[in-house]
Amino acid sequence: MSHNSQNIVEAMAGAKLSADPALQAFRNEVRQFCRANLPQDIRRKVILNQHLDKQDYVRWQKILAAKGWMAGHWPEQYGGCNWSRVQRWVFEWEIYRAGAPWLMPFGVTYVCPVIYTFGSEAQRKKYLTPTLNTDIWWAQGYSEPDAGSDLAKVKTRAVRAGDHYIVNGQKTWTTMAHWADMMFALVRTSTENKPQQGISFLLIDLHSPGITVRPIETIDGGHHVNEVFLENVQVPVENLVGDEGAGWTYAKFLLGNERLLAADVGKAIRLFSQLQGLLEVTHKRGKPLLADAVWQSRLADLEVRILSLQALGFELMAQAESGSEPGPEASVLKIVGTELMQDIAAHSIELLAHHGLAFQAEALAPGWDGELTGPSFAPGAISEYLHGRASTIYGGSSEIQRNILAKAVLEL
Repeated sequence: MSHNSQNIVEAMAGAKLSADPALQAFRNEVRQFCRANLPQDIRRKVILNQHLDKQDYVRWQKILAAKGWMAGHWPEQYGGCNWSRVQRWVFEWEIYRAGAPWLMPFGVTYVCPVIYTFGSEAQRKKYLTPTLNTDIWWAQGYSEPDAGSDLAKVKTRAVRAGDHYIVNGQKTWTTMAHWADMMFALVRTSTENKPQQGISFLLIDLHSPGITVRPIETIDGGHHVNEVFLENVQVPVENLVGDEGAGWTYAKFLLGNERLLAADVGKAIRLFSQLQGLLEVTHKRGKPLLADAVWQSRLADLEVRILSLQALGFELMAQAESGSEPGPEASVLKIVGTELMQDIAAHSIELLAHHGLAFQAEALAPGWDGELTGPSFAPGAISEYLHGRASTIYGGSSEIQRNILAKAVLEL
């Protein structure tokens, strides 16, 4: 961001944090930790939006685990730091602004809180510590070909047979399943009563016989998501989390966490700063577009939206800290955050058109050392735009989020 823009953001953040010197000190500690410990080769890949391999994520997550910050929001009794919601918000804001990789949420943010809240003691002992150490890699088995945002339509069936469930069905858009050891899945254990009442929450070993993981190449040329086929897969009954038929309750608990993370203020600030850098090196009639009145107006609009997102995030986290768990309001955070990110990326694409808009997808692959035909940041910016189209779909599409708000908040 520009110097003035950064001052505005810092002033607003400071105003929010000034009432709590310990929180401000924590923020500074996170910044210093990232400067000292975030590997520069990984940071460079993130800044250029290149594809990271699994070991890049594992290396960074083990650095966080050694500090005790891999899951700081967990209760201390399970290996966390018992962070407040605001602390966690500040932590993720700072690491993403610094250029850290996406902290894979499927284990530490999604399934493990479900396990330590609703699961058995045996499940806690088996899964929590290995997940903290990145020794178990998780995938999320929610979406199906006919059940994306409407999870009540889940058809993957789990039939009890003695001390096992026999699972048949298909999951899709399963992020990083090709790297995963385990998948937490919504499965149908009953077809009686309401559709939601027949859904259970099952932990499935992806190395089990009968499981096939098939890659889906996304529009940016990357391999992030997969189809997962399950054919007569045996899953021990002990891998059922909580009560049979209560999976819908656990799914809503998990999705609340997912939508709170969708805002990603730190990444928005980083991408906005990169957009300004692109404006500085893109000229029209001999002058940088950063000085163009139209572009200055666009930047001002984006700055206001970033500040609004930051303020909304702080407010929701503070409410949660006071005991008022964010409900439908989390949908606002997801809508505002994801649409802001898409608009920043779209502005970058418009600017890159001045440079020819050549998309060299191969330049994003780990180890690529060929010659670029445009600016060094062009492949990553185009990839961000293309891959970011999915952000208003996953985790509940923007249309679904607006329906939630209409029904639960506006009472329409």
